[in-house]
Amino acid sequence: GTVVTDMSATEQEVTFKVEGWEDSSITLELEPESEYEVFIAGESAGKMGTNLSGKLSVSVELNADQSAAIKVVKC
Repeated sequence: GTVVTDMSATEQEVTFKVEGWEDSSITLELEPESEYEVFIAGESAGKMGTNLSGKLSVSVELNADQSAAIKVVKC
C-alpha cells in the first residue's frame, strides 16, 4: 500500500509526502482544465493538465521503505 503524510493544500499548491513498497499512482482532484507543474523529490516532472473533472494522476517510483516529497503548483 501507499501512505500519504504531511499533506497541505492552498489555492496555488498541494504538498505531501508519499511512502510505499513499490511504484505508486496518485490521483488528485484539483481545478478542472488547469495546468500544474509537478515536483517529485525536488525535481520537476513536468507540466500536466487536469481533465474536465479536475483529475490529475502522478506516478511515483518508490523502493521499499522510501518516501518522496511531492509538490504540485498551479501554473
